[in-house]
Amino acid sequence: MIDVTSWMNGFLQKLNSTFGNRVWFVGLQGSYGRGEATENSDIDVVVILDELSAADIHAYNAMLDTMPHRKLICGFLSGKVEILNWEPSDLFQFYYDTAPIQGSLDELLAVIDEDAVNRAIKIGACNIFHGCVHNMLYEKSEDILRGLYKSASFVVQAIVFKQTGKYIKHLKDLRTEASADEQVIVDTFLNLKKGGNVEFDSMSETLFAWAKQWIAENK
Repeated sequence: MIDVTSWMNGFLQKLNSTFGNRVWFVGLQGSYGRGEATENSDIDVVVILDELSAADIHAYNAMLDTMPHRKLICGFLSGKVEILNWEPSDLFQFYYDTAPIQGSLDELLAVIDEDAVNRAIKIGACNIFHGCVHNMLYEKSEDILRGLYKSASFVVQAIVFKQTGKYIKHLKDLRTEASADEQVIVDTFLNLKKGGNVEFDSMSETLFAWAKQWIAENK
C-alpha cells in the first residue's frame, strides 16, 4: 500500500514549487483521508488556489503527470472565491470529510448552518430516490445500486449530524449513532463494500422507501 505521508510530502513540494504562495489549502478526502485505504484506493486530493484559471488546470495536470501512482490520483481543484461561494449544502460534506494537510477550511463554517445540513439531506434523498426509480426501470444495474447505497451513507452522515451535532467519518462508528432505519442503509452498504451479494429487488425497494420517507420528512 502507498505510504501516503511520504507521497503527500512529495506532492506538496511539487505543488508549492509550481504555484508558490498561491496555494490556499491542501487536504485529503476519501479512504486515505479517513485512514481506511487499501491497495486499490484512490488518492483523493483537494487543492484550492487563490484563484483558478485554465492555465492553472493545465499546469496542475502537468505536475500530476510527474507524480508516482498517477492513475490513482483524483480529487478537487478550485479557486478560493469559488469554494467560498459554493452551494452550502455541498460544503457540509466537503468540509467535514476533508483532512487538512496545508491551510484551513474553517472560513467555510460561516455558511454551513442548519439549513445547509437540511438541504444536504433533502437533495441527497431526492437524488437517491430518482436514481432508484431510474435504475429499477431502465438500467437494472447492480453497480449503480452499490453507488446509490454509497451516496446514501453520506446522507446518513448528515442525518446523524443533524440529530446529534456530531460528524462521524467512519461507517462502523456511524451505525452505532444512527437510528434503526439508517442502520439498515449503513449495514447494507458495508456488506456490499465487502463484496456481499446484491439482492437487487429487495435492496432497491428498501433504499427507495428510505429516500421517499426522508423527502417527505425533511420539508
